Amino acid sequence: MKHLKIWYDAEGDYLEVIFDQKAGYFRETANDQVMEKVDAEGNVLGFSVLRVSAMKEKPLDVAL
Repeated sequence: MKHLKIWYDAEGDYLEVIFDQKAGYFRETANDQVMEKVDAEGNVLGFSVLRVSAMKEKPLDVAL
């Protein structure tokens, strides 16, 4: 069974979702609102979304 770590900061309008608790770093995606967290081999460990409140009008579509 996998567990997700989901964190939302209302003041910063920031959402973070982590799939795997491993060492890694965030890197840019094609969408400037979304960063992906990857390990040293490039495996996706999670993602973060800036300006979450801007998603009220239309959903994000991002490849990780």
